[in-house]
Amino acid sequence: MPKVKTISGAKKRFKLTAKGKIKRKHAFKSHILTKKETKQKRNLTKMGTVHKTDESRIKDMLNI
Repeated sequence: MPKVKTISGAKKRFKLTAKGKIKRKHAFKSHILTKKETKQKRNLTKMGTVHKTDESRIKDMLNI
């Protein structure tokens, strides 16, 4: 039986926490930052967690 490969795009974008939740970065922080408020940009820098409805899909991509 062949090996099951992880999806390399998911491997680069998601990390696991100690309790098994999945960390992610926020969107809308890459370009066109001049029109966004400083508070918004600062909050987008922080890590977020993946919603529980998407966790199983991402765990399948990471082969967890």
